[in-house]
Amino acid sequence: MSEPTESAMQRTSNQNAAVKVVEPPSLGERIKQIQDEIACRAFELFLSEGSPDGRDVEHWLQAEADLLQPVPMTIMETGDVITVRAEVPGYTAAELQIGVEPGRLTIAGRKESKEEQKTGTTIHSERRSNEILRVIALPANVDGSKATATLNNGVIELILPKAVKAKAATGN
Repeated sequence: MSEPTESAMQRTSNQNAAVKVVEPPSLGERIKQIQDEIACRAFELFLSEGSPDGRDVEHWLQAEADLLQPVPMTIMETGDVITVRAEVPGYTAAELQIGVEPGRLTIAGRKESKEEQKTGTTIHSERRSNEILRVIALPANVDGSKATATLNNGVIELILPKAVKAKAATGN
């Protein structure tokens, strides 16, 4: 998959920001790292509960909920385009990565938030990492080289043209 041209990605105004569509392999290492973090958290939950048998899935899902923010989305299919809208409030275009494969979409993001409180001469500082990761199967194969993504008021809108083969199969 080649990256979209600059003109395809430049749908920007004061409200809209172009989000970079990246090669899916560049997301692979980040996904692996997130899976490792979830596995470590799930193991911590397992140990903290006295190592009970049969609760693996529950621990894994709890670890995901602890580490990743949910990404609600809407997927719409028209004749030759799939449109995806995903809610990512608080993320900037620079903090997001979109991976488009023929039948799959990946949305990943990471942001750092920092909170400081000054009390006399002591500074109290807290950091929290906020991450999102959503991988979904698309209802039809798409042409990732023509994909566009814009971010407007915390919502990513992806326009994913269907691949020629997918158009022919659906009769559109």
